[in-house]
Amino acid sequence: MLVYFIGLVVYCSLFHIWLVLGVLYEHFEDLPSAIYDFVIVGAGAAGSVLANRLSEIPDFSVLLLEAGGSNKDALLTQVPFFCTRLSHTEYDWNHTTTLQIGLNGRSIPFARGHVLGGSTSINGMFYTRGSSEDFNRYAEVTRDPGWSWTSIQPYIRKNEKFIAPADHHNTTGQFEPSIHGFHGNNLVSLPGFPQAIDSRVIQTTRDSEEFSFNQDMNSGNLLGLGWSQATIGGGSRSSSATAYLNAEFSARKNLHILVNTRVTRVLSSPCDGTFRTVEFVQSQGLDWVVSARKELILSAGTIGSPQILMNSGIGARNELEELGIPTLHDLPAVGKNLTDHPRLASNWVVHGHKTYDLINQNSSFSDRLLQFWSSTKKGPLVDTFASQLFFARLPSSKLINEDPASGSSSPHYELGFSNGFVGETPPVGNFIGITTRVVSPTSRGSVKLQSSNPLDSPLIDPGFLQTEFDILTMREAVKSAMRFLEAPAWKDYVLHPFGALANAINDSLLDSYIRNSTGTSSHCTGTNGMSAKDSTYGVVDPDFRIKGLSGIRIVDASVLPFVPSAHTQAPVYIFAERAADLIKEAWYIE
Repeated sequence: MLVYFIGLVVYCSLFHIWLVLGVLYEHFEDLPSAIYDFVIVGAGAAGSVLANRLSEIPDFSVLLLEAGGSNKDALLTQVPFFCTRLSHTEYDWNHTTTLQIGLNGRSIPFARGHVLGGSTSINGMFYTRGSSEDFNRYAEVTRDPGWSWTSIQPYIRKNEKFIAPADHHNTTGQFEPSIHGFHGNNLVSLPGFPQAIDSRVIQTTRDSEEFSFNQDMNSGNLLGLGWSQATIGGGSRSSSATAYLNAEFSARKNLHILVNTRVTRVLSSPCDGTFRTVEFVQSQGLDWVVSARKELILSAGTIGSPQILMNSGIGARNELEELGIPTLHDLPAVGKNLTDHPRLASNWVVHGHKTYDLINQNSSFSDRLLQFWSSTKKGPLVDTFASQLFFARLPSSKLINEDPASGSSSPHYELGFSNGFVGETPPVGNFIGITTRVVSPTSRGSVKLQSSNPLDSPLIDPGFLQTEFDILTMREAVKSAMRFLEAPAWKDYVLHPFGALANAINDSLLDSYIRNSTGTSSHCTGTNGMSAKDSTYGVVDPDFRIKGLSGIRIVDASVLPFVPSAHTQAPVYIFAERAADLIKEAWYIE
């Protein structure tokens, strides 16, 4: 294997090259240097934040590596409503899982972003921070009070820029302004196009105690039904790429971005044994390296970061030896504790024609709406697929043994309400879709290598619905959705369940429907879990340094020790904002 050890030579000689141009590069040979102060692997939610915040210091040189391509001209990633069309495209890693016992032996798609912005460029854009108890539990398990709900408030505001929705409607009573940031990087807004079911959804909160109204689920109290908030601004998606790597920031002379760059391993320095060098490949098939003077930061995500570590000989010794990979650092927790929210989309046939189904059923109509969106940034394409969310707990009588939620005010499941079919839309008909998720799952999985070839896809096993609690909770979530549609507001509108759901007339048949239909929320976390500094288990300390190694940190969703009871992008942004400050402090920068 031909390896160009430019970076290693430069690093060991402490050779310094001043950066002269801030630009996005496609080819390694065009980079003006092979050594930077900081090298960041992965331009997703965390990596983009770090690249932005570290390059705020003019004396810091920063290189950001991204396996996918640029998000420039990637129209599909910009239109909020088309978020459901981004899986199985060039913007997706196109992973699949191992056969899932809890899903009746099915292997399912496992979408992860493969483009500048990472999964923030292809996700559903929902912006939910999690419960205050989620963050207080992070503080407790890491023994770092800096992760408490109170302590992370400044980082919420550094990230968030709450703005008016696309249609500029009166939002009084739809959110609580006092708990939001209005001067951050990441655009967040309420739905910008009215849906025909909005009034029915809100009326149900008045008619039913079960579905009580929550004015703002980002207050730290998720419980209840409220208007969704999403990373959308001016009718377009706000991703980590548009928020943190836009022209204003990427023009910094000390920030370079290299796309189409697949990192395969991290390498220890021949000088001092620290891990400050990465090996990567581009389309030419050659292996290249770049090095960091100060720190190497892995932000390749819950799947990518443990894969890179294990390919480098950092992981469970017995698993590495089975594949013939020399163990450089025995760290058994790498790749373990994979946790995700199982997701199920259920649909009902409705009486009426004011659903969004025609957008997915009629390509000519969809094209006309896209033209309208392109010229005005208004219309039904300005929103994601659900304008309201509901978070709830199981009744105490249903809890089995220990409560896995972060606290008594944290949810077990979520419902999302869509004015149309969720999933592959039938060619005719009008529907309402309700997405159910288990947001405090007890099932755990793993990410493992299938071979010693670093370019092979990893073995992704989320372990969905393997515990009694998880299948019970999903069952109760679907029953909750059914009760929701039995409220007076839906009389004469909802006709009947669609497809296999119609046959789920008892718990046994409902469980079969769930196991045959559940997929991923793409909210995976935990494979490089954070733990207390003196803990013998875990992968990183509360300051994101890998236990037992120097020169390298991990900052991404993989470090979350448990999945938050919310969509994960907001918590990852928060973690990354604090990580940037910790790294600056480590290098004596106020």
